[in-house]
Amino acid sequence: MATQSELEDIDDLPPSAKLVFKVLEYKGALTQKEIVEESMLSARTVRYALERLEELDVVTEDVYFADARQNLYEIDVATETPAEGCEKANCAD
Repeated sequence: MATQSELEDIDDLPPSAKLVFKVLEYKGALTQKEIVEESMLSARTVRYALERLEELDVVTEDVYFADARQNLYEIDVATETPAEGCEKANCAD
């Protein structure tokens, strides 16, 4: 999940970048082509949105090993994870 300051920065982005962020948030890591299919935006618009999200360090780009000609994009997840064996009922918030 993005931090509060990152979410505030995302609020200032164009609607297309917000949509790309939400698609990645719900679907997980996707290629640019998959983002185009899911969001129904043009490839150029998705490319621009990804550039803007990468500038904010909200989205990371990695090699897509199934097809090295493509990149895999995903939301840069914070490394905060609950302690192992911790369940909702007995963990402090």
